[in-house]
Amino acid sequence: MPLVLGVDSSTQSCKVVVVDTSTASPRAVGASRGASDRVGPAVVRSGRAAHPGGTSVDPEAWWLALQTAIDEAGGLDDIAAWAIGGQQHGMVALDASGEVIRDALLWNDTRSAGAAADLIAEFGAAELAARTGLVPVASFTITKLRWLRDHEPENAARVAAVALPHDWLTWRLRGYGPAGASPLGPVLDELVTDRSDASGTGYWNPRSGGYDRELLVAALGHDAVLPRVLGPADSVTDASGRRVGPGAGDNAGAALGLGAVPGDVVVSIGTSGTVFSVSETPTGDASGTVAGFASADGHFLPLVATLNAARVLDVTAALLGVSHDEFSALALQAAPGAGGLALLPYFEGERTPNLPEATASLSGMTLASTTRENLARAAVEGMLRGLSAGLEALRALDVPLRRALLIGGGAQSDAVRIIAPEVLGIPVEVTEPGEYVALGAARQAAGVVSA
Repeated sequence: MPLVLGVDSSTQSCKVVVVDTSTASPRAVGASRGASDRVGPAVVRSGRAAHPGGTSVDPEAWWLALQTAIDEAGGLDDIAAWAIGGQQHGMVALDASGEVIRDALLWNDTRSAGAAADLIAEFGAAELAARTGLVPVASFTITKLRWLRDHEPENAARVAAVALPHDWLTWRLRGYGPAGASPLGPVLDELVTDRSDASGTGYWNPRSGGYDRELLVAALGHDAVLPRVLGPADSVTDASGRRVGPGAGDNAGAALGLGAVPGDVVVSIGTSGTVFSVSETPTGDASGTVAGFASADGHFLPLVATLNAARVLDVTAALLGVSHDEFSALALQAAPGAGGLALLPYFEGERTPNLPEATASLSGMTLASTTRENLARAAVEGMLRGLSAGLEALRALDVPLRRALLIGGGAQSDAVRIIAPEVLGIPVEVTEPGEYVALGAARQAAGVVSA
């Protein structure tokens, strides 16, 4: 059977998987999926390469890492189709010759917080939520373009096209790029993206499926080429004639890799936390708590982000002087409610609720409740309550939630797996560890092969 290749170009690294299409569950876009689709496709080869740290990165580093990871995974010679998933929101600004103008500002670069406030003041939060599904924060691309206009006007004036990380890498791997560095040259009109990544820019309308050029101009100061938004079943080709899927933003790629369907809510417990659900209808939240993203399969992907997730477990385990397995065992020895001991785990402030200056607090301490077991249990329950606030924000927008799919490093804790259904209040399915963004991209590539 044909082989396909999927990529996850994340903040920290580039991961590549090569998958046999007979196991990749190609299907009609938007078709119903069941639990069997969460059995992972057979990865026959894989590769990985590190990305540099920091919040401002030269995209060339991603390009070199992508080539290294593909080579480690056996190359492209026997690949029938490929697709790239990647970190959302990063600003890749190109001039008319296809050259990158400056280092890309990543999602976690906060220098554009003031620009976000300016855009909200100019248009209003409710208006922006209605037009784009988002209320700007420093993460989103629109705020980074406004920052560029205000702080580097000469660079802003040179911008001929704006891409996101997965858009730019797709363009380069298809054979386009700066003159002299790519076989097909700097054809900016060949930039493509998908609806999930476009929905995280702050200048794309998930209801109409079109760019909001007025908002782009308000941010950058002038119009520019934006990647053509491919539909979930659309494809293009690379210089060798291989089919190329639309790709996806990382969260949408993970949902696709998991086989998530409407009613599923994915709870990702990493260093920070994300709670996102596949929804059949778009959302708009003027409070900014829920980002109204689109999914990679034609649905929508409302998302809530929290700052405090797995590191709550890390810091409490370190305080108790135990390993993670020992910490989990301690937590499970305590009764639900931890004897009244409650941890509010805002160790680094919090985004949901929006309390950037908040600190953590421990309450309910008595001689009876203050035990190692109760402290471990309180940490797990407190972290899960923070994520549960994301579920409540989705429910408030009438997003149906029938089952939680737990992913991320924190989901591997026995205590988290056992306690989660009690705190989240819905059935919980814990997935096996896997490169779900890359697998989602591979599933997408399998779909364009079979189309």
